[in-house]
Amino acid sequence: MAVPKKKKSKSKRDMRRSHDHVKMPNVSFCPQCHEPVLPHHVCPECGTYKGRTIVTTEES
Repeated sequence: MAVPKKKKSKSKRDMRRSHDHVKMPNVSFCPQCHEPVLPHHVCPECGTYKGRTIVTTEES
């Protein structure tokens, strides 16, 4: 089993982890209702995707 010979410093450890942070999702806006939507997803507000109604939503 591989075991490190020397201790990694906190600086080297943190430099290795610099790319492990959580990234914000890309948010686009629905062309019909202008609500924020994740790309390539059906709009949860109006139920459209690429200009077509996919899910019928009940409006109150």
